[in-house]
Amino acid sequence: MIAGVPFNTMDPFSTMIIEAVDKMKNAVVKIDVFKTIRGKLRPAGSGSGFIFSSDGLIFTNCHVVDGAEKIMITLLNENEIEATLVGKDPDTDLAILKIFSEGYSVARLGDSVHLQIGQFVIAIGNPYGYQHTVTTGVVSALGRTLRTQSGRLVDNVIQSDAALNPGNSGGPMITTEAEVIGVNTAIITGAQGLSFSIDINTAKEIARQLIETGSVFRAYLGFSMQEVNINPKIVRHYHLPNKKGLFVTSIEPDTPASRSQLTEGDILVSFNGKAVNSSHELFKELSKKEILTSVNISVIRHSELLHFVIFPTVRKERKALVHPD
Repeated sequence: MIAGVPFNTMDPFSTMIIEAVDKMKNAVVKIDVFKTIRGKLRPAGSGSGFIFSSDGLIFTNCHVVDGAEKIMITLLNENEIEATLVGKDPDTDLAILKIFSEGYSVARLGDSVHLQIGQFVIAIGNPYGYQHTVTTGVVSALGRTLRTQSGRLVDNVIQSDAALNPGNSGGPMITTEAEVIGVNTAIITGAQGLSFSIDINTAKEIARQLIETGSVFRAYLGFSMQEVNINPKIVRHYHLPNKKGLFVTSIEPDTPASRSQLTEGDILVSFNGKAVNSSHELFKELSKKEILTSVNISVIRHSELLHFVIFPTVRKERKALVHPD
């Protein structure tokens, strides 16, 4: 029975959604930010977040809290608590907050490696201030690179058709097992059925670095990518350990990628001597400071396996992300 309603009065699909939301809802929070406007501290936007540790750590988006002078968290029980900013990473649009309170549950973080295109997902957030709004959809693509309105490239993005609106940013994308597989981050203004979430495995690594050091190191290559399957004949012919690779969709000018032999349409299969099946695997390599040297890479170009080098650099600082919320 859910909220006094017998199971046999509901279809299995509805039951599945309700159970997942019920497990997750006490971990989802509303975030209100305040900034000094005309000499007074005033409301300056809102978003979503979710608690992922028993000591009150919260995931949200960097753009939700960017420039905030005061951050207030509202729990499902309507308790309001002021949060402190642990750290933020504009390059992945992630931020970590902390509250000292009780009356919440902790979200269960999943493993996005197991995600499949077509898999059912659920988004929970606070669009337009309507707290704990639930929408559903399916995973449309994995390992995407998202170009924000400021021109920044955000890697390791999950595309879905779950409806997101201003205020959803920072909320969780969950499976029907109530496991978080993404942090909702952006919509494309004017588009329908295009919503994006930061891969939870990437978010875990960002959280680790922010909590330990207060900052994030990541080398920069300068190309957009999408995870794709590799033709089995090519895998067998070259004895590749990969099943997937990273399809290069575009290359930024004046970047390590543009100065290498990499071209649009290549499929990256190896980086620094390791097979690359996902954007997260590449991200882990780029998080190592010793990577700032010449690195051997391998790509499939048409049906040919090519080997050459690339020289990762430290990414230059850019302006903060611009989002519709």
